[in-house]
Amino acid sequence: MARVFLDTNYFIGLVNRTPETDTKILDKHEGFVSVLSCHILFYVNKIKAPNAEINSYIDEFNLTNLNLDTLKRALEGPTDDLEDNIQLHSAVKEDCEYFVTSDKKLLKLGYFGKTKLVSSLKPE
Repeated sequence: MARVFLDTNYFIGLVNRTPETDTKILDKHEGFVSVLSCHILFYVNKIKAPNAEINSYIDEFNLTNLNLDTLKRALEGPTDDLEDNIQLHSAVKEDCEYFVTSDKKLLKLGYFGKTKLVSSLKPE
């Protein structure tokens, strides 16, 4: 069982059950998401709070805090996208082995610290 951080795009795809997401990822791995991703999920999908179904779903994940230390690190990089940097630093802070994303620009990094950036954990 690996520690797997889900980028916002993958997390939203999982909630929306898009075909390219592995809906059973939590059956096989320990899932992590940023609290920032939860905010973005509600905003993008126009979800009203409280929402018992979404709240229950979020409870299945380990949530990473967005604090001043994470923000300061994110403001320094590694990319020019603050939200991406927050996600990457959150994954590293939680010692995640994998960072799952559909962001092609992020995938080009290959690794951030010891965290491997991948588009899927499904066998090729």
